[in-house]
Amino acid sequence: MRSSRFVLAAAAAAVSIALTAPAAYAGPGQHGGDEGHLIGTGEWGKVELVGQVTVHDAEEGLIADVAVDPDGDYAYLARWGGSDCAGPETGGQGSPDGGVYVIDISDLENPVEVGFIATHQDTLVGEGMQVVRFDTADFTGDVLVINHEQCGKNGKAGVSLWDVTDPLKPKKLSEHFGDITIDAARATPDVNQTHSAFLWQADGRAYLVATDDEEASDVDIFDVTNPKKPVLIGEFDLNEFGVSQPALGLTDSFLHDMVVKEIDGTFYMLLSYWDGGYVLLDVDDPANPVFVGDSDFAPVDPEVLAVLGYELIPEGNAHQAEFTMDNQFVIGTDEDFDAYRLVVNTDDGGVYNARAGELTTIEEAQEVTGTTVFVGKACPGDTVPAPPAEDGYIAVVERGECFFEEKIQTVLAAGGYDAVIIMNREGADACNAATVPSYDTDAIPVIFVGREAGYGLFDTAGFDIDACLQGNETVDAPISVGTVGDVVTDVGAVFDGWGYVHLFSVGDDMSLTEVDTFVIPEAMDPAFAEGYGDLSVHEVATDPLDSSLAYLSYYSGGLRAVQIQCTNPADPMTCELVEVGGYLDPDGNNFWGVETFVRDGRTYILASDRDSGLWIFVDP
Repeated sequence: MRSSRFVLAAAAAAVSIALTAPAAYAGPGQHGGDEGHLIGTGEWGKVELVGQVTVHDAEEGLIADVAVDPDGDYAYLARWGGSDCAGPETGGQGSPDGGVYVIDISDLENPVEVGFIATHQDTLVGEGMQVVRFDTADFTGDVLVINHEQCGKNGKAGVSLWDVTDPLKPKKLSEHFGDITIDAARATPDVNQTHSAFLWQADGRAYLVATDDEEASDVDIFDVTNPKKPVLIGEFDLNEFGVSQPALGLTDSFLHDMVVKEIDGTFYMLLSYWDGGYVLLDVDDPANPVFVGDSDFAPVDPEVLAVLGYELIPEGNAHQAEFTMDNQFVIGTDEDFDAYRLVVNTDDGGVYNARAGELTTIEEAQEVTGTTVFVGKACPGDTVPAPPAEDGYIAVVERGECFFEEKIQTVLAAGGYDAVIIMNREGADACNAATVPSYDTDAIPVIFVGREAGYGLFDTAGFDIDACLQGNETVDAPISVGTVGDVVTDVGAVFDGWGYVHLFSVGDDMSLTEVDTFVIPEAMDPAFAEGYGDLSVHEVATDPLDSSLAYLSYYSGGLRAVQIQCTNPADPMTCELVEVGGYLDPDGNNFWGVETFVRDGRTYILASDRDSGLWIFVDP
């Protein structure tokens, strides 16, 4: 039933490869690199380019999400940081000025940048943007929601609300509110970082749900009926409902994104919960949400099996989802920035999932061998012991407290190491995940492994996945600096493609049943694994006028239009996602966000290009 069914000659013979599923947390600074672009030929099918505007200070990796006001007259672009800082823990330098670009799109063919809402220094805006027309007893007008993540010592976190009733004169309503659980003991606690947020209204009141980067499994819900005085009314961990699938190695189960929609008189929250899949809550009483159900990942990755012909366990990575207009289906996007799964093998029989660092090629990673030495967090000022001999040694670094670039530089300054392995930290977004954040130095191969793998390299007992998921990055691994560990005998690599799309049917009981998956052909072709940018799907926006249509922001894969096509409309199991249009510029694109709105009876699509600005399309 899959819409991309081409078979690669190299994978014609089916093989079974027993690999657990490494997760790739798409948190701050982990929205892929800027190496190369997939080149296109412009528009095709049910997508037509209408207009485009490049922001005045455009550069690679600058732009994040896109939002549009209820009238479709103004769009908003998130400023993510660019070269000054691509996100926390990336080693970016300088003083990034995050914020929101205001774009007048009243003339769709000639959009104009008309304003900028600045954030505090070192404060980023990512994918939590939305504009909602408020109508409560405390406020009437258009409210812009923006999330905040920090990039430097002066950064501020949480969520901010702005009055954009007059987009040319935005007014601050509330700023940097959020959960303070991690820092509650301080006299003036800092709120936790927020990766995304969503605002909705019900029965004259308004509510906001936010992710929590510090307590990643939390679902934080606020009453914002008075947008100047937000009140936290509940925080919930959906792992209490058993949404993860530990038998598949899918234990990094945490909130990434969410939407709320009223369906047949009930308000449902649809949450993208990474390895926990896609989850539904009844939020008629937002302070006391009711668990409805969740999706499960198949035992075998469907796209790898259908396209490549061998079996791998799915990676999880439930990133973002939306209901179709008629609420009969949910379309979800699994984000993945690594087209290969690495396996680190050791002399005592250890087998550990891993990922190559952003500047380390698969070929370089496969050449990593040697004896491991634990060097601690390797932050500036730390003492990294020299290896016992001149070559044949790998520095194992623990994540936390400083930038990855700083860790790598500290190891390089110590001298003598042939490679760096970075083990993950405590926390719900870590533990067994092998993340791929950014750094600047390509002088030494870098490999990332999960925390359990880090323990295993030094034959250290006591790793507890449940305790790890409830922890935070201040917990140090019980390994002495300078400890010599296992010998890495070789690093294997298996191509598993990039992130793809799920189609779920929604039952009368609001159950989610997977019907199909979709991926662009290049994302499952090893020839496009390196040098063509990120070929993962990022977000989906469903068509507000046509329940069968949706639009995908596919990073360097461009904008793609997909349609739900059914051989028997009465049977959702006969339905599949089929590509019916798209856009990819001859100079390439790097689309992060996608949003739809209606004007004069037609659906328009907004896409935010990380490297330029706003692109406007229409269904012709």
